[in-house]
Amino acid sequence: MKLQPWILASRPRTLPAAVIPVLVGSGVAASVDAFHWLPAMICGLFAIIIQVGTNFANDYYDWKQGADTEERIGPTRAVASGLIAPQQMRTAAFLTLGIGFLVGLSLIYWGGWWLLAVGLGSVLSAVAYTAQPIALGYRGLGDVFVIAFFGFVAVGFTAYVQVGSFPCSVWPAGLAIGLLANNLLVINNYRDRESDLVAGKRTLIVRLGPAFGEALVLTSICVSIFLCFGFGLIQERWTTLIALPGMIPIFIVWRKMPRALRRDGFGGLLQKSASGLILYGVLLTVGLFLS
Repeated sequence: MKLQPWILASRPRTLPAAVIPVLVGSGVAASVDAFHWLPAMICGLFAIIIQVGTNFANDYYDWKQGADTEERIGPTRAVASGLIAPQQMRTAAFLTLGIGFLVGLSLIYWGGWWLLAVGLGSVLSAVAYTAQPIALGYRGLGDVFVIAFFGFVAVGFTAYVQVGSFPCSVWPAGLAIGLLANNLLVINNYRDRESDLVAGKRTLIVRLGPAFGEALVLTSICVSIFLCFGFGLIQERWTTLIALPGMIPIFIVWRKMPRALRRDGFGGLLQKSASGLILYGVLLTVGLFLS
């Protein structure tokens, strides 16, 4: 079995969106002197495995529903291009999500049995994002899903399993990280808006137009900057200001979106969006630890 198609299908550029919320949630825990490395590491492993499983499921169900065609200008998709057989991808998706769920079960030791519902919700949502009859991404709910799960859920529950409660700072931190993670989806939907329209994939960009996508990216910049100053003004944690340079790549993305008309142009925007998320998330984590 060739490894390269599976690496392609795992979509490595999306993995920072899984890891960074865990780092920030751990930073929140550290800011109240409750950081514990073992549950933090398990949260990170769970997030990565679930993200890869989600990407496998998206590859399969997007192909099944005709969203990945030759007209699409985004990166090559493994099933649509014939690199991986559909049944193999479907099996890999459910196997990977199952492994992720089993890894997440160990967090019950720190967070209680009710975390079982969070794990089940994560796995089901990973499939429901593109699978019918729910297909959240096809109904304009993908952005809500990303902001909720990659922001509030990932940041919040990473902090919860370490602290034993939800510190008040998880909510603004979760919002900022969720919006920055959603930029990856916004760029994808912005790029694919014409082929999505043909395939019946009614993303928010298809429904509301490309200007809405540009507004979402600008909103992520404003909220993230406001958060840094908010921690300083309200909680006297001025060390979080070191996260501000993370906005530079995102600002470049926002300025270049209307002019990115080619495949390589959008690839650069995705890379810069991921870089901004990584830089902001890592520096915010450091700032929270220092606070």
